[in-house]
Amino acid sequence: MVGIKDVARQAGVSVGTVSNVINRPEMVAEATRDRVQAAIERLGYVRSESARQLRAGRSRIISLLVLDMANPFFVDVASGAERAARDAGLGVMVCNSAQSPDEEADYLGLFAEHRVRGVLVTPADATGGNLENFRRHDIPFVLVDREVPSTEGCSVSVDDIEGGALAIRHLLAQGHSGLVYVSGPMQLPQCQDRRAGALAALAEEGLPPEALLHIEAARLDVAAGRDAGARLLGISPRPTAVFCANDLLALGVLQALFAAGVSVPGDVALVGYDDIEFAAAAAVPLTSVRQPAFRMGRTAAELLIEETGEDADAHRHQRIVLQPELVVRDSTLGSKPGA
Repeated sequence: MVGIKDVARQAGVSVGTVSNVINRPEMVAEATRDRVQAAIERLGYVRSESARQLRAGRSRIISLLVLDMANPFFVDVASGAERAARDAGLGVMVCNSAQSPDEEADYLGLFAEHRVRGVLVTPADATGGNLENFRRHDIPFVLVDREVPSTEGCSVSVDDIEGGALAIRHLLAQGHSGLVYVSGPMQLPQCQDRRAGALAALAEEGLPPEALLHIEAARLDVAAGRDAGARLLGISPRPTAVFCANDLLALGVLQALFAAGVSVPGDVALVGYDDIEFAAAAAVPLTSVRQPAFRMGRTAAELLIEETGEDADAHRHQRIVLQPELVVRDSTLGSKPGA
């Protein structure tokens, strides 16, 4: 690698002069500055950012650890975080826990080793043990798509209880009574809260919890949705409406129903969650509970930047809860049950 000493030798100046050209160019005469810049370009010198950060004691990198980077919802979250970081002159390192607490722990250890500026994380470990261990490194973190008490740190989430209620209220209004909730792993708080909201909507209409059947999928992806759809087809009598904990599960269920010749929404109405781009582009456009993913990522990054910036002493932890929105499309707008 070409180092700063090589540049100084090539330009015929001291190492300190090269450093000034890079960091404080206004302190160097124009002719000398031009000579050093020419040497930098000729040698292809690139400043060691990690070494500079080590000397300064402050990283310019924020880490974002998500549950599933294959899910477009988290792509939108990452886009929002990246935009806020870029506006602040920072970079974002995106990592994927693949919904695995073990992989989450490995990445948190890596972040600590590299002394990143801060971490945005959607936890995979429902016990919170990984984050408790991470606290001892004194690196700030903000929870994304997960709520925590404001005294323990910042979080930006969506009211998933209300989101689940929106989905079931809509299905009940369409005349459905045979209802199924397809969730991912129930240790995930998001899956728990969306079911709690669904049950609350049933209670509003005087219906018991037993009115909502539950299929728990192993993961929150399309393949798990297809498997859940196959299990759904084995239920007798067949339910007339399905609420899925995310859009990827819903798209998998839709594929399974189509393969079995079951009409959506004619035979089964289907609601997803997140309102990813593919929801509107599905073979049957998917009714979905929209989360403001970009805004969530941007807001979380802004909180982290504030907590790690020049005015960190003035920072106060916040628990921000955004509101979901039901987007109604063709997958629930067929004939009413019994019609």
